[in-house]
Amino acid sequence: MATRENKLSVKAARLNFSGLPGMPGVEATPVAEAAPRPKTAPGAMMAYANDARSELLKENEELRLRAAEAASLKNQLGDALGDLQQWEGAKATRSIDPHLVIRSRFANRHELSFSTAEFQQLKSEIASAGGNVQPIKVRAIAAAQDAPASYEIVFGHRRHQACLELGLPVLAVVENLDDRTLFVEMDRENRARKDLSAWEQGVMYRRALKQGLFPSNRRLAEAIGVDLSALGKALALADLPEALVNAFPSPLDLQFRWAKPLADAYSAHPEVVLQRARDLAKQKGKVTAKAVFEQLSQAGTKGVEPFHPLPTCRLEVDGLAVGVIEMTPKGAITVSIDAGVVPGESLPRLGRAMEDFIRMLQKPQP
Repeated sequence: MATRENKLSVKAARLNFSGLPGMPGVEATPVAEAAPRPKTAPGAMMAYANDARSELLKENEELRLRAAEAASLKNQLGDALGDLQQWEGAKATRSIDPHLVIRSRFANRHELSFSTAEFQQLKSEIASAGGNVQPIKVRAIAAAQDAPASYEIVFGHRRHQACLELGLPVLAVVENLDDRTLFVEMDRENRARKDLSAWEQGVMYRRALKQGLFPSNRRLAEAIGVDLSALGKALALADLPEALVNAFPSPLDLQFRWAKPLADAYSAHPEVVLQRARDLAKQKGKVTAKAVFEQLSQAGTKGVEPFHPLPTCRLEVDGLAVGVIEMTPKGAITVSIDAGVVPGESLPRLGRAMEDFIRMLQKPQP
C-alpha cells in the first residue's frame, strides 16, 4: 500500500501547471465578447430590419451625392457650350508681316487713295491702337522654295498699306478662296464701306471681265448683287479715254451720273473733247472736278463760250489736299472740306475764324 502511494507522489511531482491560465507569469488570452443576440424571434427580426435600413440610408446618401455631382457637371457643360456658341462661325486671326502680303491683281484702289486725308486719319487710328483692330482678309499663295509663306489681299488694302508704312504686323483672317469668290468678297466689302470711288469700281469690274472671271456684264452684276445699269455706268467711267480722266483733279472725283454725258460728248465730238481735256489738264489743281465735267460734257455744243475757269483754291495741309474753295457762276463762294478733316465739335472755331477773316476784308484799307 505504501509503495502505491509513493508512485502516485512521484507522478504528481512531475506535472507542470505553469502554462495554465490564471497561473502566475502567464498572460490571459483575450476572448472577444459575443454580440448580444436577441433572446426572442421578434427581436431578431427588428435587428435585421435595422441593419437593412442602415444599408438603404447609406446607399441613398451615396446616390444623392452622385446626383449633385452630375448636376454640377451638367451646369458646367452647359456654360461651356454657351461659350462655344458665342464663337460659332468665328474665324481665327493671325498677325502677319505686311511685307509678306501683296495686293490682289483685282485691286480696286488707286494710288491716290493712299494719300487722302481719310487715309491719313485711318493710319493715325491704327498707330494709336498699335495695329489694325479690324482684320483684313487674305488668301495664301504659292511661295518659292524655302521662302516664307506669302499672301494676297482679298480686302483691306488701305489697312494693309497703313500697317506697312507704320512697320506694324497686320492682323488678318486667312481663307482659301478661288478668284471669283475673292473678287465678289472684295467688291461687296468695299461697297458696304461706301468709300470706293465710282471710277475705281469701274476699273475693277472692267479688269474682271477682261480676265474672263465672268462671261458677261449680266453674270457679273448677278454675282456681286448690283443693278445692271449701275454696273454699266461704272464700266463707262472706266472706259473713258485716259486724257479725259487726267483732266480731273483726281480720277477719284468722277461720279456715276457723269458717265453718260461724258461718253456722249466724246462720241459726238472726240477731237474737240480731247483738246478741251488737254487744256484742262494743264490747269490741274486750279479747276474743280465739277467745272471740268461741265466743260467736257458741253465741249463742241453750239453756243458754248470759250473756257474761262472760275476762281478756285485747293486747301492743302502738309502737302495733302483736304478741301477746296471755289466761286460759282453767280459769284457765291463755297468751302468744301473733306470728311474727317474737321471734327464736328470744331465747327464753331472754324466759323469764328471765317468771320474774323471776312471782318478783316471789310475794314477800310489805309
